[in-house]
Amino acid sequence: MPTLSGALVTLRPATEDDVAALTRIRATPEVRERWDDGPVAEELADPDTEVLVVLYEDRVVGAVQWSEESDPDYRHAGIDIYLAPSVHGRGLGTDAVRTVARHLIDDLGHHRLVIDPAADNHPAIRCYEKAGFRPVGIMRRYERGRDGTWHDGLLMDLLAGELT
Repeated sequence: MPTLSGALVTLRPATEDDVAALTRIRATPEVRERWDDGPVAEELADPDTEVLVVLYEDRVVGAVQWSEESDPDYRHAGIDIYLAPSVHGRGLGTDAVRTVARHLIDDLGHHRLVIDPAADNHPAIRCYEKAGFRPVGIMRRYERGRDGTWHDGLLMDLLAGELT
């Protein structure tokens, strides 16, 4: 996996050396509310997911990851991202999503990408819309929250020609 350069951020493959920083970010209340708190090291070891750290001003400020469906009749890639609350609102998320989307489309040949924020996560939805993602529909009772109740998700997709 190459290092990818965006307008504001750099994305490079995550390593064991990044586990402590990513774990700290994931432990912040704002990120923990939206992101599974499983061990970061296990995610890095998952052969079906590529995890990239998001670097801003030479420091780790989050991670973006992607996985793909390789069946030729359904081929597409899915993206997930989290950033430290201290850098929210600066356009870094949109830049990171655009950068990984460009890699998935231009370098790996994907024609369609998906992302699935919680339906009530309006800042994330706006971030993805700025990169060109469009709402497809609500996935009712899509994920179980920390409180044990089911919450809706929003399926969004981006076709290769729609990347902004």
